[in-house]
Amino acid sequence: MTPWKEVGIGVAGAAAIALAAMGVLKALRSWRRKSPDEIERLRRNAVNACGRIGFGRILELAEPFPGGPIGPILLYEYEVAGVTYEAAQNVSAMAEVAAAAPYLPGQTTSVKYDPKQPTNSILACEIWCGIPDLEPQRKAAPAQKEQDPKPPAEKSS
Repeated sequence: MTPWKEVGIGVAGAAAIALAAMGVLKALRSWRRKSPDEIERLRRNAVNACGRIGFGRILELAEPFPGGPIGPILLYEYEVAGVTYEAAQNVSAMAEVAAAAPYLPGQTTSVKYDPKQPTNSILACEIWCGIPDLEPQRKAAPAQKEQDPKPPAEKSS
């Protein structure tokens, strides 16, 4: 075999390995891509983790429209440093809030917002709810019943 054939075989092998590696990387990127629902859940939890609580008011319930998000959307307003913000949140992921949504317009509420970006806010997430009557005891440890160390006294007849 001539040296040029050996070089050609080596280049072809390297190109095949490079193409295979690019295919694997592309597959991994598409596999790790998050759905829009997952991205929204992560955003809500991030605001919950670093957010400050302010007072707000639920303005209205926007019903879903064809081609838009599925589930009830609550429109609300809140004020930070003298600036009034209006925002909306799809609450379909929180079943308790979604069920009560038709009765919430006009109600005052707590709003969590990102102090570095006040336009990023939430009314509720999986572990926190700013709507007073719906404040869930999520992630709270179940109430421990105090066990009496002595068994109850038996009644004697």
